[in-house]
Order: sequence, then C-alpha cells, then structure tokens
Amino acid sequence: MKNLEIFWRFLLLGLMSFGGPAAHLGYFRILFVTRLQWLDEHTYTRLIALSHFLPGPSSSQVGFAIGLQRAGVVGAFLAFIAFTLPSFVILYLLAIAQVDYQDSKLFQGLISGLKLFAVVVVLDAVASMSKAFIKERLTFIIFLLATSYLIFFSGIVNQIVVLIVATSFGVLFLKADSKDAVPEKSPKLNKVALILFVALLVGLPFLVDFSSTLKLFTSFYQAGSLVFGGGHVVLPLLQESLVASVRKDELLIGYAAAQAVPGPMFTISSYLGATMMTDAPFVGAMIATLAIFLPGFLLILGLHDSWESYAKKPKFVGAIKALNATVVGLLVTVLYDPVITHAISSYWHVILVLLGIYLLRIRKVPIIYLVLLFGGIGMINS
Repeated sequence: MKNLEIFWRFLLLGLMSFGGPAAHLGYFRILFVTRLQWLDEHTYTRLIALSHFLPGPSSSQVGFAIGLQRAGVVGAFLAFIAFTLPSFVILYLLAIAQVDYQDSKLFQGLISGLKLFAVVVVLDAVASMSKAFIKERLTFIIFLLATSYLIFFSGIVNQIVVLIVATSFGVLFLKADSKDAVPEKSPKLNKVALILFVALLVGLPFLVDFSSTLKLFTSFYQAGSLVFGGGHVVLPLLQESLVASVRKDELLIGYAAAQAVPGPMFTISSYLGATMMTDAPFVGAMIATLAIFLPGFLLILGLHDSWESYAKKPKFVGAIKALNATVVGLLVTVLYDPVITHAISSYWHVILVLLGIYLLRIRKVPIIYLVLLFGGIGMINS
C-alpha cells in the first residue's frame, strides 16, 4: 500500500507540476511536508540542498529522495517513474507528431513560435543564474574565461576540460563562508552506487562503437552526469554530445516543449531519443530518458546519508561555486548558437522575444500562457 500511495501521489504531481524545478519543489513541500507530513521541514530543506550540490535534475532528485526515505529504493524509483510519466508521454507523442505533420504549414508555424519561446527561456535562465551564481569577483573571472574559451573552442571534450579546470581553481582559491564548519562525524557513503556512477561515466565511451543503442545511452548519460546549475544547462551539453545525431532545430523544439509540459525538464530526452531512433521511437525515448536521469539518482543513493559532511568542507564549497559560475558560461555560449541563430531571422522576431522577456520577468506571466502565445503567433504567421 505504501508503494502504491507513493506512485499515485507523484503521478498527480507529474500531471499538474507546471513552472519548472522551483515550482515543483513548492508543490512537494505543500504535499509531503505540510499536508501528509512524510518528512519535516528540516529534512526537506536538507534534501533540497543536496539536490543543488549534485549534478542532475534538482526537483526529480528531491522526489527520488522522498521516495527513498519513505519506502527504500523501490519507493524511490516509483516516485521517479510516476512524476516523469506524464511529460514523457507528451514529449514522445510530439516527436511522433513531428514526423507525421512535418509538411504542415500550421505545424511548422507552431515550431517557429516554440523556437522563439526557447530564446526567451534561455535569456531568462542566463539572467537568473548570473544573479544567483556570479556574486564575487573570482566567480565573475571564472565565468568570463569559461565563456570566452567555449565561444572559440566548442565540443563536449572542451566543456569537460573547462569544468575540470574551474573545479580545480575553485578548490584552490574560492572559500566557504566562515560559518560553515566541518562536522566531526565521518561521512557514510553508498560505495556501490558511487562506483557504478563513475564506472558508467568512464567506461561507456569505450563501448559506443559496439551498437547505436549504447551510443544513445552514453550520450544522454554523459549529459546527465555534468548538468550542474539546473535543467537549463542540459541544453549546451546535449548540443555538443548529440551534434552528429540531432538537428539543432530539433534540439530547440524539444527544449521549448519541455518547458511547456508539466514535470521535469530533463524529459527533453524523451523527445530527442524518439527522434534519434526513428525505427523504434518508443525504445529510443525510454533509453534516453533513463540514461539522463540515472547519474543524478546514483549520486543521490551514494551521498544521501553523508552529504552534510562534504557540503560544509571549504574546498568542496569552493569547487561548487566555480562549477556554478562555469555553467552560466556554458549557457551563454549556447544562447548564441543554436538558440538565437536558429530562431531569430527578422526584427519582428527580436520584438517578440523582448515582449516575451517582459511578460516573463516583469509581469510574471505563467509559462503555459507564454507557450500558447508564441505557438499561436507562429501558427498565425505560417
């Protein structure tokens, strides 16, 4: 009964959780802390902090951790499946519809409108993340250097190099606040989960030549392993890791659609996986979705009982600060290409994007209304 309740509670949340990770966390708090009292306020805050320290989809990781505390590993995976299912189905169906209606003028107009909406969302993400993560002179320098390098030297290898260098810089030069003390107790790790995380990250690239399925799984697993700073950062990582397999237009369509549906933004992988395996789109959607979520969940399993011991270590905090500044740079580079270059082709488009930014940031118009607005404008102009 406990597992069944976990499933249907998270399924209902997956059907109604519009608004992105921050809104999802608000929904979780109302239901699981205030109403059901599955966990207290302190425990919930601790889970949120853990999700922000780790790569992966923050709201999904919190949901996974709630299921883990409630009913162990089975409860954790039931929470993930139920919360992700609605958006998975919608984005899979969109991928199928694109094949069937790709010659329709109305559908092409809808797609053009969604690509302009993607420009609005990425601009908003850059502004919000810059304010949150670039607060010191050193983090600004890291951001500037990372952005400059990645503009001239793109590619997934260069992105990984920049992340490693930034982490090292953070360990050496960025410090935690003085109030952060190192706890005396030693951390308790789930070594099996952490070893599996590292083994897949390091070992999968050597297996990609054996099958297209392994190549698909590897691309999304790597992206999920490196997404620090929120779901928006998955866009530049997927762009580079899937550069030979997905058109940039398809990437933008999936990104915009993932903003429009309830549930986690990482289900962009459901759309992309289906478009990449046209002979078996459902299998492709399943593989891509599981692969992109898996790294974050392995890290939750590995560090769930010990993260506070690490989160307050000065060097660890410095590394996280540097990583967060770097991912803003990643997002800036992808804002230009492919987001702007593949969406904006006239001054009219620029005016629409500025209108969208005004409505989103100043007027606080809900995302779903902006999706309808941009999609409708695109269809009218088709």
